[in-house]
Amino acid sequence: MIDAEEELVAAPPVTAARRRLRAGHPALLLAGIVLAALNMRAALAGVSPLLGEIGAHFHLAAAASSLVTTIPLIFMGLGSIAAPKLAARWGTEAVLCGALVTLCGGIVLRIAPPMVALFVGCAVVGASIALLNVLMPGLIKRDFPERAAGMTALYSTAMILGATVSAATAVPLENALGGWQGSLVSWSLLAAVAAVVWVPQALLTRRGTGHGTPAATTAPAPQDGPKLSRSPLAWQVTLFMGSQSLVAYVIIAWMPTIFTDHGMDKATAGLVFAFSTLVQMAGSFVVPMLAGRMRRQRLLGVAVAALMACGVTGLLLAPVAGAWLWAALLGTGQGGALGLALTMMVLRSGDAHTAARLSGMSQSGGYLLAAAGPLVLGAVHQATGGWTVPLLLLLAVCAGIALLGMGAGRDRRIGDGRRA
Repeated sequence: MIDAEEELVAAPPVTAARRRLRAGHPALLLAGIVLAALNMRAALAGVSPLLGEIGAHFHLAAAASSLVTTIPLIFMGLGSIAAPKLAARWGTEAVLCGALVTLCGGIVLRIAPPMVALFVGCAVVGASIALLNVLMPGLIKRDFPERAAGMTALYSTAMILGATVSAATAVPLENALGGWQGSLVSWSLLAAVAAVVWVPQALLTRRGTGHGTPAATTAPAPQDGPKLSRSPLAWQVTLFMGSQSLVAYVIIAWMPTIFTDHGMDKATAGLVFAFSTLVQMAGSFVVPMLAGRMRRQRLLGVAVAALMACGVTGLLLAPVAGAWLWAALLGTGQGGALGLALTMMVLRSGDAHTAARLSGMSQSGGYLLAAAGPLVLGAVHQATGGWTVPLLLLLAVCAGIALLGMGAGRDRRIGDGRRA
């Protein structure tokens, strides 16, 4: 993740207000973090089990339907670029609160009658989640320096939990609320509750700064940092992040549809997808711990790619018969790959400033690369009339992830002079 706080020096009144907030309202801060994390994937995961209904409602072909998951990814990549500037101007707490309000609006906009509102709402949802993605790690590092690892685990778990519950309840909510619109819009309530919790925090930290006064200034950057664009190692880490994200978001977009196209009922397909999301927690917890104890992470890179490849192969050969096994393999591999990608951003960097820059490069580039996955595979599915060719392409991506893991997992640091 990009660490926006790494680049900022807060104004003195803001620093004092944050100190009072941590001392006087720790439960409010903790509740805000958990609620924000629950919203970081819920609005996306709840779309996948309903993609067929959304496409049928608007008479969309498979490639066009995939835009519902592709557009948020594009704006997650683009929105991450603006987050540090917004945080410098208004403060992290105010931007987080604004992002949750905007997320609530984007979720509601997706169900407005005109089809264009669906896609505009998807863009708003993606941009809002981008701000949460970028600002949350820095806020945790800033406010809980002694418990950063535990708090990161807490918010990561809450993020996966939100996605799991959203996927598992999408179809039941559709049945209970009279259609896919009710299911999708229900998650605006969670975003609204989170925004309400962040309102007092935003007000407390902005109090004392005059009108037009920035909440923070940009910290002076080292002048001799390595050029990431010229580093093969930086590109390997970025492409590893992007490729594993591509697989993850293809699964988010199309896994339930693959199951239903092979005869599984929609509710069961949603539950299998939710299970796959849930088991990501195992991989995302275990793999970073192993990676931190190893000088080289090449074997881990190959292992997570192999798990995903086995899951994709299962979808290709016996999608319904082994659905729960394939979901477990894919989920474990995806969680491990994401955890490894985030860990390598730190391990391959020689200092905190380089790590923050590499995180920005990997996250922005990674989401933009991942955005191509659901769209391209949806178009190939539409052109071929089946899932064989799209899944074979996904296997090729898994092979590429293994190769990138071999490169990015070397015991090297960016800028250490050994062709890094």
